[in-house]
Amino acid sequence: MAARVAAYAGSFDPVTLGHEDIVRRGAKLFDRLIVGIGINPDKHPLFAADERQTLMRQVFADLPNVSVECFSGLTVDFAREAEASVMLRGVRTVSDIEAEFTMALANHSLAPELETVFLMAADRYSHISSTLIKQIAQMGREASRDQLKQFVPAAVIEPLMTKVQRPLSGTC
Repeated sequence: MAARVAAYAGSFDPVTLGHEDIVRRGAKLFDRLIVGIGINPDKHPLFAADERQTLMRQVFADLPNVSVECFSGLTVDFAREAEASVMLRGVRTVSDIEAEFTMALANHSLAPELETVFLMAADRYSHISSTLIKQIAQMGREASRDQLKQFVPAAVIEPLMTKVQRPLSGTC
């Protein structure tokens, strides 16, 4: 029987507890799970791709069937190169479902041999976004370290705080 291989792609800037939850659950469903960090030259991420890869490898070091790679281009091409038969996607909200459904249809047109499997976010993670995390880190300063524990893996907190430590402008 062929190995069940899935690809889970995203920007992961930074990786959140929601992402971690999807990866850990996906690792139980598939023989191999390849996490793909998408590199989009039109975006300006907080963390460089190699930094995101290093952080994610730390977070998932205990999962022998999970690997973390960087890619540019189409996700379907990444999935094919990874020899995946499934593209794993996490869904947080109803608005995510609409966007993900549209993307799944496009991906199916581009790569009909690939199936898309959706995992619903656990309720305690459904409100977490990378944008929210960046705002908490930038605005909260020292108090943020404790607050961030409920949103990101422990390995992410110090690198995130280092990235956002710059003086706030516009004091009253």
